[in-house]
Amino acid sequence: MRAELLRSLPAPACAYLYDTAALRARAAMVRAALPASATLLYAVKANGHPSVVSALASVCDGLEVASGGELALAREAGARRIVFGGPGKTDAELSAALAADALINVESVHELRRIAALSGDATPSVCLRVNRPGGGLTGSHAMTGAPTPFGIEEAQLGEAMAVPGVTVVGFHLHAVSNNLDGPAHAAFVTSSLAWSVRTAGALGIALRVVNVGGGFGVDYRSADSMDLSTLSRVVVPDGIDLIFEPGRFLAADAGFYAATVLDLKTTHGRTFAVLRGGTHHFRLPAAWGYSHPFTIVPVDSWPHPYPRPSVTDVEVDAVGELCTPRDVLTRGQHVRSLRAGDILVFARTGAYGWDISHHDFLRHDPPTFLIV
Repeated sequence: MRAELLRSLPAPACAYLYDTAALRARAAMVRAALPASATLLYAVKANGHPSVVSALASVCDGLEVASGGELALAREAGARRIVFGGPGKTDAELSAALAADALINVESVHELRRIAALSGDATPSVCLRVNRPGGGLTGSHAMTGAPTPFGIEEAQLGEAMAVPGVTVVGFHLHAVSNNLDGPAHAAFVTSSLAWSVRTAGALGIALRVVNVGGGFGVDYRSADSMDLSTLSRVVVPDGIDLIFEPGRFLAADAGFYAATVLDLKTTHGRTFAVLRGGTHHFRLPAAWGYSHPFTIVPVDSWPHPYPRPSVTDVEVDAVGELCTPRDVLTRGQHVRSLRAGDILVFARTGAYGWDISHHDFLRHDPPTFLIV
């Protein structure tokens, strides 16, 4: 069905396809793997397409947002619950979050004071994002355990607790992005709960929330993902709302990026498939320095009077239409047969694909967005 849908696009095709049934099924799988009492939020930053956000808002407990724009998306999607994070919130964003009754993850003592000033006579409940020493997880991006813009240093928690006009109800402890070690992640969650109970007791906090963020990983080079099975064995103390905020893990496998091969050429011994598309649509392979695998949708039609470029039994670099040698999605993938006019399809592109890419470089037309 997907292949025929892509073949039906005007040539040359360039599209993202998002499968809402796959999104809902993935959310159900993740929920079943978490402790029974846990809260599941979708991190909108992974993919903010309104259809994706709406589909996941309907099956998750709520949404995690990191900007005023994402907050507006969450409200339009009817999110039952909203958590607002991010290190650089403006006064307008904080005010909008307070008006929406979102739970704010506070990133600094200064931000805490700003929230108190913006709240007037109200006393909002907040969580403190803490950059603890030794995050204990490996992944693509470390958020804690090192100097980063994220969170309050543990030694500054006493100063944070002295700020009047807010009520601290818990901690946000997201540590890493794209972790593939399931048992290590479960151990991190258990240690985060223990640290939170201990620290809340020392600071006099009536602990209600422990937010361990997301970070569930997928391996873009294969079909592997983080094994969630050990998370169900995490013991959550009574009275604590344990929040998970995955984004990539929920959305990645529900998305596909497709682009027509415009040209096939061999230069200095390497064969290049030049696409109607590239890293301005799907930046992740270039940003992370890996080759994203593709499959081929053959297109038999060739309505042109000139010969059709083709290759057989060769390694191909899939490159984009941009005027830079870094516009590369895949290096050295073997193909048995490939022709100009065929469509390459890159799976696992439903998260951190279009949303993080430099769309306006060279001002090419954007891809078509297909929702099924």
